[in-house]
Amino acid sequence: MEWKGRRQSDNIEDRRGDPSMGGLGRGGGFSFPSGGGMGRRGGGLSIGTIIFLVVLYLIFKAMGIDLLQVMDGGTSSGPGYEQSQSSGGQAPANDEMTAFVRTVLAETEDTWNGIFQSMGSNYEEPRLVLFSGQTQSGCGFASAATGPFYCPSDRKVYLDTAFFNELSRKFGASGDFAEAYVVSHEVGHHVQNLLGILPKFNEARQRMSEADANKMSVRVELQADCYAGIWGKFTQQKGILEAGDLEEALNAAQQIGDDTLQKRSQGYVVPESFNHGTSAQRMKWFQRGFDSGQLQACDTFSGPV
Repeated sequence: MEWKGRRQSDNIEDRRGDPSMGGLGRGGGFSFPSGGGMGRRGGGLSIGTIIFLVVLYLIFKAMGIDLLQVMDGGTSSGPGYEQSQSSGGQAPANDEMTAFVRTVLAETEDTWNGIFQSMGSNYEEPRLVLFSGQTQSGCGFASAATGPFYCPSDRKVYLDTAFFNELSRKFGASGDFAEAYVVSHEVGHHVQNLLGILPKFNEARQRMSEADANKMSVRVELQADCYAGIWGKFTQQKGILEAGDLEEALNAAQQIGDDTLQKRSQGYVVPESFNHGTSAQRMKWFQRGFDSGQLQACDTFSGPV
C-alpha cells in the first residue's frame, strides 16, 4: 500500500503515556477480536491505590517534576512529538506507525465523505484514540486485551497499535493493508452508527437471548467487513494499492474468523458462541464490498450470511 506522502487525518487523540485509568467494564463497544473475541476484563488497581498515585503525581508536578517524563525517559514532549489539531489527549507522536494510522484514517474520511455526499448527507468524521495498555472510553474501561474497537456512545475508534504486532505474530496476518483493514473495519461500525444500524441493534439485543444476540452480532460485524471492503475499493481506484494488498486483507479476515480463533485457542468450535463470523464469512463480505463498492451490496440482514 503506497501510503507515504498522502494526507494525514487530524482526528487523532494520542493517549499513550496517559496515567488516567479506571471505570466500569466495557459495554456496548464493537471490537476486533484479539484471540478471545469480545471478552471483558476486570481487576486492576484499587481505588485507594489510584488516589494515592494521583496525589503523588500532583505533588511532584507542583515541585516541577513530571513523573511521566521521568518514567518515559523524558521523551513525552521532546522532538518526537508534533503539534496537532487534536483535542483530549497529547499530540500524536511523529513516528511511522502513527503516520500510517493517520493516513489510513484520512483515506476512510475521503471515501465516506464522498459516499455520504452522493446520498445527500454529511459524514461526521470519527475520532481515533491511540492508547497503550488501557484507557477510558465512552463505553467504559478499555484494555488492549479487547483488541481495537468502536464505541457508539462517544463515536470514537480505540486502537492500541501493539495489536498490529499481535496481528502479525499471533495471527499470521502481516502487511500494511491487513492493518488498514483493521482500522477500516472499525470505521465501518461508525458508518453503521451514523446510518442508525447500531442504535437499532443495541436496542433490539436487550430483548434477545444470548444466542440470538450473537447471531445478530455476526451480521453487524460482517457488514462492517463489507464496508471495509468498500473502502478498499475506493483505495484501489486511487491507484495506491500494491500487488498482494487484497490478499493481505483477506488473509487477515480469515485468521480472525470465530471458527479459526476457537480452533487455535481450544481445539474445537462452538458455533452458537460466534459473534464476528467465520473465516469464510468474513472473507466473503469483505470481498463483496471490495468488488461492488456499493452500500446496497452490504445488506447482511437479509437472507443467509
